[in-house]
Amino acid sequence: MLINQMTALETGPVSGHWIDAGFRGQEATLERLRVDRQHEEALTHGPDPLHLAVVFDLDAKTAVHYANSARQLLQTSVERDTRSGL
Repeated sequence: MLINQMTALETGPVSGHWIDAGFRGQEATLERLRVDRQHEEALTHGPDPLHLAVVFDLDAKTAVHYANSARQLLQTSVERDTRSGL
């Protein structure tokens, strides 16, 4: 969700111009932010495709993709921590 000074008290979206101006010259894009948010949700709440599908209104195939990606990251992290003695 993106909110600016003009939309804080309304229910409408921010303008496309406001978004473009805010991201101009940055490596971040709305698509990257969306994907990052979905991955973060999968890492935080567990790699459950049904949860992801409901929270982000994803189709089943996309939800499974994000869940599998999170599962791999979590397993790699656990394996690395186990090897390092954490």
